[in-house]
Amino acid sequence: MSLAQQVLAVNNDLPIRTDKPVHSGKVRSVYWLTAADSARLIQEKGYDVAADAPLAIMVISDRISAFDCIWEGEGGLKGVPGKGAALNAVSNHWFGLFKENGLADSHILDIPHPFVWIVQKAKPVLIEAICRQYITGSMWRAYSKGEREFCGIRLPEGLSRDQKLPELLMTPSTKGILRGIPGVPEADDVNITRTDITNNFAAFNFSHANDVAIYEKLLREGFGVISNALQKLDQIFVDTKFEFGYVTDASGTEKLIYMDEVGTPDSSRIWDGPSYRAGKIVENSKEGFRQLLLNHFPDPDILLNKDRMAERVALAKNNLLPADVLMQVSKTYIDIAEKITGQPLHLSDNPKAEIIEILRTQYGLIDAI
Repeated sequence: MSLAQQVLAVNNDLPIRTDKPVHSGKVRSVYWLTAADSARLIQEKGYDVAADAPLAIMVISDRISAFDCIWEGEGGLKGVPGKGAALNAVSNHWFGLFKENGLADSHILDIPHPFVWIVQKAKPVLIEAICRQYITGSMWRAYSKGEREFCGIRLPEGLSRDQKLPELLMTPSTKGILRGIPGVPEADDVNITRTDITNNFAAFNFSHANDVAIYEKLLREGFGVISNALQKLDQIFVDTKFEFGYVTDASGTEKLIYMDEVGTPDSSRIWDGPSYRAGKIVENSKEGFRQLLLNHFPDPDILLNKDRMAERVALAKNNLLPADVLMQVSKTYIDIAEKITGQPLHLSDNPKAEIIEILRTQYGLIDAI
């Protein structure tokens, strides 16, 4: 089987029984189960959720997105080999560590296959919760141009690029377009302050005003657990994005949980410790791919300037990347996943066939095909 065939690029065409449209994001596709299948699995598997909770199958892909575009390679390579399995393995590892440390639960109920999660429906908090331990990326670009205030937090003078910050910063932004919040532009992914959140907690989908403090506590604790574990591997947890939501457990108690993926090379920057101490940044995350794209194209402003989105989409569509570039990215993902989990990554020759077989025989979610 060719390398291109081993890549799971299309993940929204699986014959999973559903009565709703399949939702396909940049990397994952979500199949909402029928009410009957949700209720049956909750009973059969003993999931700690309300008896009528909607469940979904979430299937990851090997697609790679950067700067809000999907990028493909030459030779029919429509993704990065091993990327999907690496992302799920890393997230699963951190969620397990969160549980061991008594942190909040996640939306994941079951892991039938390395590419697949069974998740419960959550009411999302409409915030991209970003934690930063070092000044780099977009924050450094803004700081170097003279900006000193970020999300209501004032940074001191004299910071240098890639320096550790005086304290862990929480720099939230909006998730989706929120309307009618004083002082918050009606646009996706705009920076907000803690005051914006506390004064308008319901608009951000918090159930109670004091849940803002709980969300901040989970942010700090989650960041700390991952950062400490990476430190033992001589890796630096630079910054990351968390997402949160509400679910109701079997006893009817509403609780705030972690959603989406955590601490992955897609949602975080991870630096190699020895290289950093030697004065060099070695990215063990998607940031390396972003930098590669910025260096690859003659006009990097297209990738950084939101006003040039049409040009950016055309750039991604019309420029297949060299296969060795995607294989270099593949090595980054696989190496960091194996380092974090301490386990070799299982790469399937035919992930789609495996997923269908498991969901058919063990979960009864595939009609006769």
